Parts: sequence; structure tokens; C-alpha cells
Amino acid sequence: MVAENKTVRALGLCSGGLDSILSALVLRRQGIDVQWVTFETPFFSSAKAKKASAQTGIALMVRNITPVYIQMMRSPSVKYGKNMNPCMDCHTLMFRLAGKIMTEQGFDFLFSGEVLGQRPMSQTRTSLRYVEKHSGYDGTIVRPLSAKNLPETLPEKKGLVNREQLLDISGRSRKPQLQLAKKIGVTDFPAPAGGCLLTDKIFSRRLKDLFDHQETYPQKDLELLKYGRHMRLDAKTKIVVGRTHQDNEQIDRCIDPQTDTLLKVDDLPGPLVVIPGGGSEPMVMLAAGICAGYSKAPNHTPVTVNVHVSGHRSQVTVLGIPPAENERFII
Repeated sequence: MVAENKTVRALGLCSGGLDSILSALVLRRQGIDVQWVTFETPFFSSAKAKKASAQTGIALMVRNITPVYIQMMRSPSVKYGKNMNPCMDCHTLMFRLAGKIMTEQGFDFLFSGEVLGQRPMSQTRTSLRYVEKHSGYDGTIVRPLSAKNLPETLPEKKGLVNREQLLDISGRSRKPQLQLAKKIGVTDFPAPAGGCLLTDKIFSRRLKDLFDHQETYPQKDLELLKYGRHMRLDAKTKIVVGRTHQDNEQIDRCIDPQTDTLLKVDDLPGPLVVIPGGGSEPMVMLAAGICAGYSKAPNHTPVTVNVHVSGHRSQVTVLGIPPAENERFII
């Protein structure tokens, strides 16, 4: 049993969704000191978790785990989901990293907002058990919303958590969570739509292309996957073509002017085009033609394109390639 007057401390994984919020509040109602950790990569952000922290007053740690996450993705233990989403290995990694923080900072156990049966791949009884076992923290993970449907955990056995005050929610229906939210006064929370880009078909296709053609993955190249049109010109050359002014601005934030080649039509509205890592002269000329083709330049008219490489600007003159002819390059 827990020592008298000892404050029990629990560290939870937080996505910022309703289930994360409710799981923390269920424990906090027992007098447990709850805190959160959220992990971010170019594939998912900490924005929702930060908002949940501000609304509830629950302290939040934010950790960028991109390098170790990419390492996991290159050799997942369990197959991907429908796209490039390694849900089982993802959850296992997050619990493993959270467990290290738990040990280092003196928390008593881990918790999450997972609900048994809510997600067909990652929240089945078998999946939850797999993640717990392979995280390295078997028995220390409490899932407050579904605890009564799951085996008793060590924190419950030790009296750190009152099992009778935990819940027995299961299945895909959101009604129990919405009812609980209303009961305890939670009114502002995001829709349950997934926030992970690895479940997106187009983004996953771009990421797979990156994995297939590069051995290293700078953060900027991963961020670029979110924006513009992506085209594979040859085995060594990819370009990203802005779709809108906002797209151009986002792409511009992701470039390294010392290594990337930038192209923009001179004195006419058009896309910003980037060749990550640069390209050969024939590929630069091809990229310039594509850049001109997506600009407001008149058809069949020579167009001047500015080319920026390592801080130096040059100009090339090309005929624009009509967008319809570029479909073969689209990733």
C-alpha cells in the first residue's frame, strides 16, 4: 500500500485529445499528481497537447524524438498500417521514452487515454498487451478509461490507484467519453480525427520515396514532405513545387540555401521550386521548365528563371513545360 501522506505522481502520454484529457482528470480526482509528456516529429505536432495543458493546468513536457523515431521507422518490429503508420512500434517507443522520464524524475507509474477496442489495429487487447510488454515497463501502465476491462496493474495492486474509481469504457462509440466530459465540465476539446501524417496516403507515398532514395533524412527534408507538389526527376533528383503563395512561404522556411537549389520565374507570379541537395545541370534545366510551366508566363514563350545555388544567382531561359506533361514525375 502507498505510504500515508505520500503524493502519488503519474506521468501520462498526451495527444491533446479528449481521451488524454479525461484519463488525466480521472486520476487527478483521486488526488494523484498528474503530469503529461508529449512527443513531436515532423509527422505529428505538440499543438493539441499544449492547448490541453493550458486548459487543464496539467504540466506538460514536450520532447522532439525525430532521430530515434526515424530509426524505428526504418526497421519496425510490426508491419505498417494501411500507409506508413507504424502504430504498434510508435506506441511502444513512446512508452519506452516516457518510462525513462518516469524513472529519472521519480514518477510512480505511466498512464494513457487509450480505450480498449476503439482503434482496430493499435487498441485491441492483444495490441495493448504487446506495447506494454515490449516497452520495458510491463505492469506500470494504467489506462484509466478502460482499466476495469484490463488486468490489474502494479500501481493498482500497490494501492497507488483506486481501481474502483477507474472506468470500463470499451468499443468505438464516443458516447461514454462525451457523457463523462459533460459530467466533469470538459467543454473544449478537438474532434477525434487523427493528427498523424503517417496515416495520409499522399504523405506516406512521399516519405517512402524519400526512404527509397536517401540514406539520411535532414529535418528540413522531412518538413518539406508537407508542402507543394513533389516530383521525382531521376534517382538522384527530386523537386518540390509550390502550389500557392502560402505554400511558397512554407517551402522557403524548410530550405538550406547552402545545399538546396531554388528556382523562381523572374518578374512573374509563379511557384517557388526547390531541388533538395541540388542537381545536375540537365536536372536544373528540367526543373526550370517545370517552374515556368506552373507560372503565369504566356505559353510557348521563352521565360527567364532565376536559379539560386549556395548564395549565388544565375539565370536560365527556358520554355515552360505544361503541367499536364509533368504528371509522370509526380510522387
